[in-house]
Amino acid sequence: MSRTIFHGTAFAMCNDSKAQSNGIEEAFSALVNIIHRLRAPGGCPWDREQTAQSLKPFVIEETYEVIDAIDSGQPEEICEELGDLLLQIVLQAEIAAEQEHFTIEDVVRGISQKLIIRHPHVFGETSVKNTNEVLANWEQIKKKEKVGRGLFEGLPKPLPALQRAARIGEKAARVGFDWPDVDSVHDKVKEELAELEEAVASGSPDAVESELGDLLFSVAQWGRHLGHHPEEALRSCCVRFVHRFNIMEQSLGEAGLSFDDADIEMLEQFWQSAKES
Repeated sequence: MSRTIFHGTAFAMCNDSKAQSNGIEEAFSALVNIIHRLRAPGGCPWDREQTAQSLKPFVIEETYEVIDAIDSGQPEEICEELGDLLLQIVLQAEIAAEQEHFTIEDVVRGISQKLIIRHPHVFGETSVKNTNEVLANWEQIKKKEKVGRGLFEGLPKPLPALQRAARIGEKAARVGFDWPDVDSVHDKVKEELAELEEAVASGSPDAVESELGDLLFSVAQWGRHLGHHPEEALRSCCVRFVHRFNIMEQSLGEAGLSFDDADIEMLEQFWQSAKES
């Protein structure tokens, strides 16, 4: 299989500067060659032992580290973590090339062609008025590309459940299956909350789990209609909770107390103080 890296096929369409395109190709080629050397005989023992399966945890970890870096707002951290994630992508492609499945060139060319095909309003003659029309066209093009596949088959199963719920709602909305407005989703959330309360009163664990899932799914759709990603909202909430809890824990220590010394009323006072600080 050829290991020649692409030479401007996609970049030539998207970059005004030929020098910039050459710089990108040179840097990318250098990375591919480094990873090829690490995997080659006489390379790094650890890298040579890795498989597509063994590297899965690293792909996930590096993805979340990118998200952490973006949340930090530090460009240097974002740049570094994007590099770590890119390493995982190129390494996976190198392993596939060794098995003669595909190369990194196939990966890059494939996504370039996909972007061109799915953006006819940029690279073709199609006209769109807004983002909603872009997304609707995107789904129609995908449908033609993957005849016979269900609407949700492209959603990764390992996605966090709340994020997956929001994406399911988004995809259903693109084909017209959605609540008409925010108030309608709010009413659905209240309905699901009432059903959860009934399930709790019934004493059936299975019913409680089912209704709790329905409630969380509805809340995810409510967040979507409000213009917020429920996964991001919950993650931010967790960060705030941990930060405030750490302040509370520190305040307890400064007062010569531990959690064993404090009842719930005292802890609530420390918690409110942490929120105010």
